[in-house]
Amino acid sequence: MKKSILLFFVITCISIFGQEKKSTTTEFRVIGQVKKELTISLHDLEKYPAQNIKDLPITNHLGEARYTAKNLKGILLKDLLKDLQINEDSPKKLSEFYFVFTAVDQYKVVFSWNEIFNSSTGDHLYVITEKDGTKIKDMDDRILIVTTSDFKTGRRHIKALSKIEVRRVQ
Repeated sequence: MKKSILLFFVITCISIFGQEKKSTTTEFRVIGQVKKELTISLHDLEKYPAQNIKDLPITNHLGEARYTAKNLKGILLKDLLKDLQINEDSPKKLSEFYFVFTAVDQYKVVFSWNEIFNSSTGDHLYVITEKDGTKIKDMDDRILIVTTSDFKTGRRHIKALSKIEVRRVQ
């Protein structure tokens, strides 16, 4: 009997500590090769008009459906970063820059400057401000970044964005 009770408590403790802790963020920083670092908070995001986004199937790396994100609203990331000044005076050299998006769990995704500001990808790269009727401040996976034009949407689906680092190719 004592062994059964002990086993029960051990299993209970393991399951409690094994629970996945959901991480959220309330702001993200833009750092690196910029003239002035930016911090964009949830409050800052409220100042931008959000666009309706069609339902988005989220797939894994194999293209298999995971779930569908519905009733999305978001802000184009390039609109948030339009006044960002990169440490380069020549527009021709902006093609040498890339952005590393990092989540709190250290998941990283890379976009080139051209992808964001000089291709159709930038027209589909959003900071999600509402999902399934839930505002960003109440979302479990805030700050969420999605690229609606990707074929395998889960590859660049970033939950709990904490920073964007601007780097230059060496």
